[in-house]
Amino acid sequence: MDLVYTSLHHRPGTTRAAPATEAAETLDILWAHTTPEDGLEHASARIEPGRLDLLLFLLSPKGPGAPDATDRAAALVAHSYRNSPVLRLRYLPPAPAPSVSGR
Repeated sequence: MDLVYTSLHHRPGTTRAAPATEAAETLDILWAHTTPEDGLEHASARIEPGRLDLLLFLLSPKGPGAPDATDRAAALVAHSYRNSPVLRLRYLPPAPAPSVSGR
C-alpha cells in the first residue's frame, strides 16, 4: 500500500462550503471518478486555511513499468478536477506530479 499526500488550493474570492461538507463532497467526487487501475483503497480529506489536503491510500502497482503511486494519484486528482464543475469552481487546477530525476 502506498500513501500519497496532495492538496487542492482554494480559488481566491470563492464562496466556501462548510468544512465538513467540502471535504465530504471532494471525497465523493474522487470516488466517482476513480477506476480499478487507480488502485484507490481509502481517501481522507482535511480543510486547512486556503486549501484542502488529501491523503490517498493506493494499492501498490503490479508489474514492472507500472505507474508509481504519485503519478496515479496526480492523474486521479487531475481527471476528477477536469470532470467536476464543483472542483473547477472551488479550487485552482492541481499541480502536476513532481518529476523524479532519472525518469
